[in-house]
Amino acid sequence: MNSAESAALALVCKERGWSEAENSESADLVLINTCSVRLTAERRAFGRIAHYAGLKKKYKNNLTLVIAGCMAQRLEKKLIEKYPQVDYVMGTSARSLFPVILEAAENGTKAILDINEKTVFSFSDSHFDKKQDTAFRSFVPIMHGCNNFCSYCIVPYVRGREVSRDPQNILKEIRHVGERGVREITLLGQNVNSYDWHGQFQTDNSDKMDFSTLLKLIAQEVKNCGINWVRFLSANPGNFSSRTIEVLAEESVFCRHIHLPVQHGSDSVLKMMNRGYTAQTFLKLVKDIRSAMPGVTISTDILVGFPGETEEDIEKTLNLMEEIKFLYSFMYHFNPREGTKAFDFPNRISDDVKKERLSRVIALQKKHTTLLLKNRIGSTEVVLIEGISKKNADELITRTEKDEMAVVPGPKSKIGSFGKITISALKGNTFRANELL
Repeated sequence: MNSAESAALALVCKERGWSEAENSESADLVLINTCSVRLTAERRAFGRIAHYAGLKKKYKNNLTLVIAGCMAQRLEKKLIEKYPQVDYVMGTSARSLFPVILEAAENGTKAILDINEKTVFSFSDSHFDKKQDTAFRSFVPIMHGCNNFCSYCIVPYVRGREVSRDPQNILKEIRHVGERGVREITLLGQNVNSYDWHGQFQTDNSDKMDFSTLLKLIAQEVKNCGINWVRFLSANPGNFSSRTIEVLAEESVFCRHIHLPVQHGSDSVLKMMNRGYTAQTFLKLVKDIRSAMPGVTISTDILVGFPGETEEDIEKTLNLMEEIKFLYSFMYHFNPREGTKAFDFPNRISDDVKKERLSRVIALQKKHTTLLLKNRIGSTEVVLIEGISKKNADELITRTEKDEMAVVPGPKSKIGSFGKITISALKGNTFRANELL
């Protein structure tokens, strides 16, 4: 989402005649689009802000420094108090103010913005930048915000409540990127499958559209504009309907890979997290998906070391992993985020215990990933060619629809197109193939 919104802001600049600076020292404007989902992301953002604040203080008084995104939404005045060199703090719902900021920068003046004013979030028309190295892929946001309020998560506080995008605008953007050579799109939302738009759509007399209905419309649309693959991020298990599974199974344009964050395998921990489902309902959901979509791969997020987590709880998580065997997982231990409910939870787990439990989860996931990938050797797969291998300029990096990486010899001219490979070997977590078929 950060990448998509950054591209949209860059497009606003370009439409007003701005061009990308060669380096930070020559820039007239620097915009740092921040993320607050992880504490480490905020720390990196603080480092960037400090760098440019120091640069402006020492050399460039005419540099316009703008901080945008989730961290801007969360900290607001505190950022300006800590870094007085920052000119504007623009939260997630205040992007409509960006042209005003640009106009002031162009005229050498200072825009007067009330950061306390409650602005309403609006979607950008486009999130595609044809100058990107991956211009054959594009992100398409379909909803914004989250209503779930998981006890550990800062997102609802910095992104606000759920807002669904007009399906007409979604389809318009899909047509736009398809006409410009995009071959794969990823639908985005903090809780993407809770999409819930109210309003009449063309000649449709219904006044409501859910995620499954939108997926059906998108499947029809992409067939006419050259887009071969559609993915989506990130789906909440509690909002995954049976009708959504049916549509995914019916329409081959949807990649046979689903990222489905489970977070934990213990019902008591899931309840404290306020996830809204149990381990058994998650297991049934995965079973239903695999039954409808044979060969689909599932990845997940796993959070260990939550306050009050016991040894029995972590064993339940390991057992769930054994039963499902995820292709890969994003695994991390709990870090309290100020402003979330879990920040004040008692019975925190020590860092040593959190790290030890996380190491067991990581070791098991590595075992499952290797097992699943080895079983795929010898199969023939369609791949999207993404770029040149960093280790060998004569080899290409490709990706299967199941979200597996493969390296194969081939020319640079193939980047951005589809090809076929027969998997011959596995090195680490990357497939090897001898030739493009």
